[in-house]
Amino acid sequence: MKWLNDTWHLYYDGFRSMTLGRTLWAVILVKLFIIFVVLKLFFFPNYIKEHAREGDEAEFVSSQLLNP
Repeated sequence: MKWLNDTWHLYYDGFRSMTLGRTLWAVILVKLFIIFVVLKLFFFPNYIKEHAREGDEAEFVSSQLLNP
């Protein structure tokens, strides 16, 4: 368990003393938000919900996989 504690302190001290790194992490988090939230909402519709009946989603997926 000592290695886990040492690893935690390594990352904790490193992130605490960052100056430019905080800005870079903020940019990374904004980009991830855009990729996973905004793009999903506008470019990836819920195909199963639109084409399958309520409660028959598993049946729809298996029929699409077996008989494309």
